[in-house]
Amino acid sequence: MTGGPMLTARAPAKVNLWLHVVGRRADGYHDIDSLVAFAGTGDTVALTPGPELSLAVSGPTASASGDAAENLVTRAAREFAHRVPGARLGAFGLAKRLPVAAGLGGGSSDAAAALRLLARLNGIDLEHPAVMAAAQATGADVPVCVAGRARIMTGTGERLGPPLGLPTLFGILVNPGVPVATAAVFKALDLAAIENRVSSPHPAFGDALTADALLSLLAQTRNDLEAPAMALAPTVGTALAAVRSTRACRLARMSGSGATVFGLYDDCRAAAAAARHLRAVHPSWWIKPTRLR
Repeated sequence: MTGGPMLTARAPAKVNLWLHVVGRRADGYHDIDSLVAFAGTGDTVALTPGPELSLAVSGPTASASGDAAENLVTRAAREFAHRVPGARLGAFGLAKRLPVAAGLGGGSSDAAAALRLLARLNGIDLEHPAVMAAAQATGADVPVCVAGRARIMTGTGERLGPPLGLPTLFGILVNPGVPVATAAVFKALDLAAIENRVSSPHPAFGDALTADALLSLLAQTRNDLEAPAMALAPTVGTALAAVRSTRACRLARMSGSGATVFGLYDDCRAAAAAARHLRAVHPSWWIKPTRLR
């Protein structure tokens, strides 16, 4: 069966509010502990049901997204079809707005949106084992993006905590235009220094947490990939310092493996003012005021 109306889904930016590297596995991959939230800005994925799987990419950052055949949207669709006999597929359209190789999980969120659309098209629940197996096979950050809800992820990203009812955080996302390869950042990580650090679990919190309490809690955490990312791309440090210097910034931190950094503020007005200031000083940077939850 083919044909039908076009389906669309948002692919919001993923932001690591903290990212602790716990250790390295025997297979070379790293175990992490990370609180993930999702932004109000992102890409859009569309699916027109049809007999053939295809992908067309458009948008401001389309040229940096690479070969469509290797795009994570295409890979996710193939993994889904491999696990769902007779799966209906079709032509995907990806409107790419997020910077690429930016620590925002853009490709992973795109893939997760594609899986949501395929699940809807095929009448399959998002909790179906085939959906999550396809997500895990596509990439480490894809599973957490499937539901697009704030939660803690551990392991290499395959173990997900329950969805969290975080209070809305007002912030800005800032990318200085320098792509940073995740593999290179992990390779440059001083794991011995991390392993020698006094180990402590991440702070505990519940759904009744206020925004102010969450901001205070986040100040007790860190992103262990900041130092290696800044060593590889010093511009990350420049962006962090610029965000940190904005008026009323409560916290400035890098997301994922970089190069995007974020700043958090008490309200939307302070975030918007910070974005305006940074755009005036750094007109070539990608800067977005947004809400995180």
